[in-house]
Amino acid sequence: MNNKIEVAIKYYKLCTKLKDTIRTGPIVWNAKRERIESVAEHIFGVQMLALSIYYQFGYKLDIMKVIYMLAIHELEEIQIGDLAFFETTREEKLIRGKEATDYILKDFIGKEEISALLDEYNKRKSDEARFAYHCDKLECDIQMKLYDQEGCFDLNNQPNNPILDNPSVRKVLDSEKNISNAWIEFDRGKYEDDKNFIDIINYLKENEI
Repeated sequence: MNNKIEVAIKYYKLCTKLKDTIRTGPIVWNAKRERIESVAEHIFGVQMLALSIYYQFGYKLDIMKVIYMLAIHELEEIQIGDLAFFETTREEKLIRGKEATDYILKDFIGKEEISALLDEYNKRKSDEARFAYHCDKLECDIQMKLYDQEGCFDLNNQPNNPILDNPSVRKVLDSEKNISNAWIEFDRGKYEDDKNFIDIINYLKENEI
């Protein structure tokens, strides 16, 4: 019994590290704000966003599976942190993420179920995985829009921002002249297989929220 209790608390304790793991995106863009959201707050936000979109748009999928996926989709960041896209390739991140989650779950009775669900999410071949992935990206787009509306970003004050050296980002920035809109445009291709999400990001670009 004591071993089960120890493992349960150990897993919880590891996961709560995400309460103090700050999201990288706003920091890279030199957001001027007293407090930037944590990864744990992002997880809560994207779960609520998924519920909202699921009901408002009438999706036919297993929403409880989606919520479960989103609850665990950032587990790897307990070990490797919130890596920006320019810090690693997708392939390298998947390998490092798998190693990290295997370590985190090594003593956990539910490790096979959680690992399988993470693999499904990362492969994005099921309706639930694709929907969860879209919600994950959209939550970030919305949060960047909210930060921008607060006046947290200054496009002319981006010292040592490595993203500015990315040709794709530079092209979008040159046309958008706005960090949150550029962020949305950079993510546009990730939503191309779901018209509802395209409609949502178009609304984000054109309206205050």
